[in-house]
Amino acid sequence: MKKIFLALVFTTYFYSSAQQELDLNYYLPQGITYDASIPTPKEVIGHEVGEWHVTHDKLMFYMQTLAKSSERITIENRGETFEGRPLLLLTITTPDNHKNIDKIREEHIALTENASNGDTTNMPIIVYQGFSIHGNEPSGANAGLAYAYYLAAAQGPEIEEMLSDMVILMDPAYNPDGLQRFAYWANTNKSINLVADNNEREYHEVWPGGRTNHYWFDMNRDWLPVQLPESRARIESFHKWLPNILTDHHEMGTNSTFFFQPGEPTRVHPLTPKINQELTAEIGTYHAKALDKIGSLYYSEEGYDDYYYGKGSTFPDVNGSIGILFEQGSSRGHVQESENGLLTFPFTIRNQFTTALSTIEAATNMREKILNYQKKFYQDIKNEAARSKTKGIVFGDSKDGAKAWHLAEILERHKMKIHALANDVTINGKKYAKGKSYVIPMDQKNPRLVKAMFEKRTTFTDSLFYDISAWTFPLAFNIDYAEVGSLSNAGARIDKLPALEGVVSAKSNYAYLFEWNEYYTPKALHAIIEKGLRAKVAKSPFTLEGKTYDYGTIMVPVQNQDLNASELHAFLVGIAKKSNLTITGVGTGLTRGIDLGSNDFDPIKKQKIAILVGDGIRSYDAGEIWHLFDTRYNIELTKIDLGYFSSVDLNKYTDIIIPSAYGNALNKNYSEKLKDWVKDGGTLIGYRNVAEWFNKNEFMKLKFKKDTLIAKNIAFDQKRDFSGAQVTGGAIFEARLDRSHPINFGYKNDNIALFRNTNVYIVPDEDSYNNPITYTNSPLLSGYISEENLELLKGSVPFQVQRLGKGRVIAFTDNTNFRAFWYGTNKLLMNAIFFGEMM
Repeated sequence: MKKIFLALVFTTYFYSSAQQELDLNYYLPQGITYDASIPTPKEVIGHEVGEWHVTHDKLMFYMQTLAKSSERITIENRGETFEGRPLLLLTITTPDNHKNIDKIREEHIALTENASNGDTTNMPIIVYQGFSIHGNEPSGANAGLAYAYYLAAAQGPEIEEMLSDMVILMDPAYNPDGLQRFAYWANTNKSINLVADNNEREYHEVWPGGRTNHYWFDMNRDWLPVQLPESRARIESFHKWLPNILTDHHEMGTNSTFFFQPGEPTRVHPLTPKINQELTAEIGTYHAKALDKIGSLYYSEEGYDDYYYGKGSTFPDVNGSIGILFEQGSSRGHVQESENGLLTFPFTIRNQFTTALSTIEAATNMREKILNYQKKFYQDIKNEAARSKTKGIVFGDSKDGAKAWHLAEILERHKMKIHALANDVTINGKKYAKGKSYVIPMDQKNPRLVKAMFEKRTTFTDSLFYDISAWTFPLAFNIDYAEVGSLSNAGARIDKLPALEGVVSAKSNYAYLFEWNEYYTPKALHAIIEKGLRAKVAKSPFTLEGKTYDYGTIMVPVQNQDLNASELHAFLVGIAKKSNLTITGVGTGLTRGIDLGSNDFDPIKKQKIAILVGDGIRSYDAGEIWHLFDTRYNIELTKIDLGYFSSVDLNKYTDIIIPSAYGNALNKNYSEKLKDWVKDGGTLIGYRNVAEWFNKNEFMKLKFKKDTLIAKNIAFDQKRDFSGAQVTGGAIFEARLDRSHPINFGYKNDNIALFRNTNVYIVPDEDSYNNPITYTNSPLLSGYISEENLELLKGSVPFQVQRLGKGRVIAFTDNTNFRAFWYGTNKLLMNAIFFGEMM
């Protein structure tokens, strides 16, 4: 397929100042009849498609109305967003197919199992069509109004035959919360006389914009980690049906035209079969023909890639399906000037509608070919796994059952077979504990998906990536893992992961102890301190009553508390259960090592934490931190917007977090105010490029390694590739830990895997004890980094802490909370919060 398809120049449909009335016929295919008993969108929601931005409540109401009106449509609610909006899915096919829908699904799934020889001659093809996973890319969801109407109301043998051979799963809004947020913005800023000027407020959303969900996550990166409720509902539907085609309707910059896959040929993940891209290209010919017919410009095979399996257009590719990305140039409102003329909202909707139709036309004409591809995909990977010497993977953490459990939970959501570990075992010097470790056999329905999640990859055919280049899950979770040649250590298969449990070993009249290793210990400690109880942290290891306790062990004395011994025991039993950890009651303070009354136990103070948000702060980074505190650790986090920061009294806060920022978000006035607060005893924590801001504004004294690369023999048309190759878009690196330092409390291994998507490199401090985390001399574990940046990374430090007056300033160059699934480094931030004054 040619890289760029040129179509006839199209004079964009636009409103006059009088705003001529839209007509649904602008979108619909003509020359066919429509069932008059099926209500149009306007009859239900009160306005024509594209006249206003549809809010999610109106979209939901119309879809529910269609389901009641049409025998072709059933609807289900699969759950709720964080804001309580339903996650709807429409199933669209003929009434006869609906009567046999369970059998159709069972036969379709059977095609992918046990080396099936199933006959595809008369088998319906399954097409999953989803819209607007980014809420401020609304043309997809708005097109869904007209598209659903068409599927319900269109009459004639062509649509009947098409639906007879097809089951359409329609997700009208991948991101209900974001769609609602953006619709509010666009509609409240709309004028009667539409303004196309790019400077119009309508086209400049307030921070954080409608792209993301409630906690400001880009949900089109969560198909593989499945950490968000919207994703979990979507993935459940995907695995329930294993659709043959999945489409994902997006928008891009206003001056762009329309993109459809395939993307860049050199940026396809090696685990994706070549025929997948060939079929994608063949489907693309249908999009080209349809867009040619209405005169819309478009392109393909450039700009976007098929590498990261956590995107909607790529996740299907590792599951025997075909994922297709659509990107429409965005009006970002109702009408806007662009390089291609006036770009109207209705025009963007029509392109999305048109390619939704061309998708099902391709699916109809290529039905047997695509079904047979899926069947062969599962046959091939079954044979591939049988030939492999690796028969399974053991993973776990002998001191942290929760992290391993949550990784097993992700595997379970992807319908993987998981086994308990039969007995404690040591592999390659690492101990795997029964009850805190699991075995995943490679004899899976989809062993290739297991490989995609667990593999480490450091060589690539291309140096440019649209998204991250590494996501190795056991490294993200900071757990031990090993490939094994037999399943001798596998216990019983786990049909349903049991809930995590926590206990208090015994009632004590002296003290209670719990090590800091478990994932949810910050949740427990916060609840204890919030209750007004005293707790201390051990700065050295010790052994008591036959058990060895590591750095960071928390001690809760029984005496001189606001609760009596019985009340304290009952309270801690509840804490242990809620936080999934073991709390040990002890009867003496005499230990081998530091005694429980030692000055090497430091008191933990109650924390009051704030985070800076608003224009100039990267909303993804801020949202990840908000989500961590709010949903995992139940810790109150005050979000302070930079817009009113100057008037905020900071004295009530013990800790303030600054996520990664851009531009001149943090001005001199902010700097002086924060500096005074730190000098009075506050702990200021900054991420990624904030480290450079700290140094520039004299919060810290840091030295940085800088790139001196100069382009030589690079042509102008290679400039973009040259600079792009120096971007560290997301890879995984190894660092050494000084486990005696409070920032590393709770880590049992001497090395850690860190996720990095920045090129900030700090030179180590002259005193080694000030470098508790140091990149090794061979740091690359998985992913892409340029040779030049790799040299800068070696021996650099991703963490520094320095005193400023009575307070502390802490800098992380790496994102310790990446996309909610980087469980392995979440504790670094919590250590900075709880133990910052000890550093």
